[in-house]
Amino acid sequence: MSKTLILFYSRPGANYVSGNIVNLEKGNCLVVAEKIAATLRQTQGADSVDMFQVKPQKEYSSNYTKCTEEAKAELKADARPAYIGDIDVSPYDNIIVGYPIWWGTFPMPLWTFLENHDFSGKKIIPFSTHEGSGLGYSVKDIQKLCPKANVMAGIAIHGSSAAYCESEIQRIVESI
Repeated sequence: MSKTLILFYSRPGANYVSGNIVNLEKGNCLVVAEKIAATLRQTQGADSVDMFQVKPQKEYSSNYTKCTEEAKAELKADARPAYIGDIDVSPYDNIIVGYPIWWGTFPMPLWTFLENHDFSGKKIIPFSTHEGSGLGYSVKDIQKLCPKANVMAGIAIHGSSAAYCESEIQRIVESI
């Protein structure tokens, strides 16, 4: 039986949703990751799916505009922010990688995680939450960071639809 890791970055609090800044109790990627995990546990068994949330050591501003400025500065500086905790990816056959699109790609703490682990021979299934950017160039960035992995095309989920994205979740599950 194959094992799957759902690896994701998610930011609760002030987020851009359908043209407005709203306060989210849970970040959209966490909502989607939990739905994917529940679906996989029903179909593959509870022991076959784990989750790991990449959390930066230094939190981003709770103010949405300041957070976007911090994220842009990190991207421009090609920064590799530290994250809290870790997980060994070697036992997993499938890695589902979820993230919001920030400035055309995923948040820099996730860059740090991907660079710090060996994904050789793993199937990576990316998904993004976004408010109009789709996947941006995130899949190409994952391919660059994980050249020995089988990186799938990726699935973009509109953030405001995160709670109602059953068809996208089914596509992710079917790609395993």
